[in-house]
Amino acid sequence: MDSNTSSEKRGTLQPRRAVGRQRVAELLAAASDLMAEHGYEATTMAEIASRAGAKIGSLYRFFPNKEAVGEALLQQHMAIVHDEYEALERRAADLSPEQLADILIDLLAVLYPRVKSLPALMEAHTDRTEIRDRSRQQALVGISAALRVCAPGLDEQTAGDIAAVVLNNMKVMLGMTLKDAPTTPGAPDELRRMNRLYLCARLTPCRGTRAGHVSGDSY
Repeated sequence: MDSNTSSEKRGTLQPRRAVGRQRVAELLAAASDLMAEHGYEATTMAEIASRAGAKIGSLYRFFPNKEAVGEALLQQHMAIVHDEYEALERRAADLSPEQLADILIDLLAVLYPRVKSLPALMEAHTDRTEIRDRSRQQALVGISAALRVCAPGLDEQTAGDIAAVVLNNMKVMLGMTLKDAPTTPGAPDELRRMNRLYLCARLTPCRGTRAGHVSGDSY
């Protein structure tokens, strides 16, 4: 992630007061919107300040250059995704395979408004391959953990294999939601049904005494 907007070497300022933290949040939200709309390279510091309703000096007070803004956004987005998977893992014991399937298939689409600039940031990052791999591994670990909590009898290798299939389904659903993938009005529901059937078939036998009932009207 390169930037020629500033040659300053100081680090990002971490505000201590609530008003400063709120301003940083507004600046990062504006930057995320702009980078999602126009890409990282086309977004300028002046545009970020303008979108946030802030003076350019306020932006530079917290971030010495656009690279610092991008790095802060990248860390923020990765933390949001990490926290979402951890929260799902904590809930998974109380979810049926059907419920877990429905949450997972829509998870990326639900998260997208909060991490919308992540693709642009990955593309611009100098270590884009490493970042993509880390993001994919984070998703696979999170999905696999939720699967094993929901179905304790599932072994680690199988859980990882199922997680890879589910992650691909999640990406297709995101593409349909964003109209980046071929779709029709009924296709998302068909994908949900397919994902539900798949996870019920794979997880239910591994739930032991907690095996859930698969109702016919769920499909």
